[in-house]
Amino acid sequence: MKKFIALTATLSFLISCGSSDRGELVGVRGKKWRPEKPYGMTLVPGGAYIMGKSDDDLANVQDAPTKTVTVRSFYMDETEITNSEYRQFVEWVKDSTIRTRLAILAEEMGQTPGSGGIGEYAFLDQSTEEKSPYDQYMYDNYYSMGTDDDPFAGRKLNHKVKLIDDPQKYPDEYYVEVMDSMYLPASESYNGLRTIDVSKLVFAYSWMDIQAAAKDKSKNSRSKRSKYLIKEKVEVYPDTTVWIKDFAYSYNEPMHNDYFWHQAYGEYPVVGVTWEQAKAFCAWRTLNKNAYQKDKGRQFVNSFRLPTEAEWEYAARGGLESATFPWGGPYAKGDRGCFLANFKPNRGDYAADGALYTVEAKSYDPNDYNLYNMAGNVSEWTDSSYDASSYEYVSTMNPNVTDHQNQRKVIRGGSWKDVAYFLQVSTRDYEYADSARSFIGFRTVQDYMGTQNTSNTMN
Repeated sequence: MKKFIALTATLSFLISCGSSDRGELVGVRGKKWRPEKPYGMTLVPGGAYIMGKSDDDLANVQDAPTKTVTVRSFYMDETEITNSEYRQFVEWVKDSTIRTRLAILAEEMGQTPGSGGIGEYAFLDQSTEEKSPYDQYMYDNYYSMGTDDDPFAGRKLNHKVKLIDDPQKYPDEYYVEVMDSMYLPASESYNGLRTIDVSKLVFAYSWMDIQAAAKDKSKNSRSKRSKYLIKEKVEVYPDTTVWIKDFAYSYNEPMHNDYFWHQAYGEYPVVGVTWEQAKAFCAWRTLNKNAYQKDKGRQFVNSFRLPTEAEWEYAARGGLESATFPWGGPYAKGDRGCFLANFKPNRGDYAADGALYTVEAKSYDPNDYNLYNMAGNVSEWTDSSYDASSYEYVSTMNPNVTDHQNQRKVIRGGSWKDVAYFLQVSTRDYEYADSARSFIGFRTVQDYMGTQNTSNTMN
């Protein structure tokens, strides 16, 4: 026994002396990391540019004086978020909502996996299989008690069991009850079609108000993390009635009826989405991607988000300094007399450019950063709050105005119903965060990890 202890001590000493760091400060070991370009996005190399109007301000708004600023590198969606992409979000929320309701009812009725009915959709912690020490501890101390806002917070859903869409194949009366709760009452249906109650499609997420936390000078600010944790609940279904509300005395019923859900418009930009819904989409996209990363044992990606106003203008310019439009300018027509974007060229003539409403998100030629429709088609939400004088006081490095009290949010790029002035890369406009419009969509960005990928457009 003594020989074994002595041998163990000797081996420990040899291993310690033979370590690769040789007693030097070499940092902790980790896996090599290489940036992965997100699907459907393009890299916008950071750099400096002159933000604001380089030409005369024809509208005399005086809210965009020129200013040299620098932005960091980021990835940006090549196109505006399409109906098809946003429907993926809606379907995910719908699926999760149904599964949550099934799991809750299964628990209330004492149904467990193996019963052949609603029990197959019970929370995973209701399984008879032995839990790991970690899962058991988390269930006993957190999940089984929930929170004040949600008694089922943290409970894991069973996504392996497929949902049943055919009413004739519902497994039991409990399943029927849950599915019935997702639809409008039969008295509100017409033409024999039952309609999903879209008010039930709610996405809940949370975010940290880092700006407020950084400005808190109280001594115990670090111990009050929950003070800056903001919880959001957002109805995710777009407002399809915008096609009617935005245009009085106008026949736009076909767009109201078909634009969002019909496959014919799948690759067209989503509209009728508020700023809050666009932010929720960003949170979901991050959650969805990181769920895949976790399943594959890979490192999490950083968050998807809305671009700042400065980032949007920098990307729209495509590396062209002091240009009027993403393609340069100063005209909205090419050498052959063709319009270079989807907008309203003439008074009342929406179709002069070949499109009456929106066009597919990947239409017209992209700018030099391979970004489509940075002018026209739909205006785009940014993360920034609108202040007419903000260019006077924002930082020259990654400028942004994050005023949560200011509900006026900057939109950029102009749309299919706007005149050419709003298509200019320097024109600023805004809409209220809780408003949805038939001419406003969005695209997302993701920070580039590292700082070596830059391009100074002022050289």
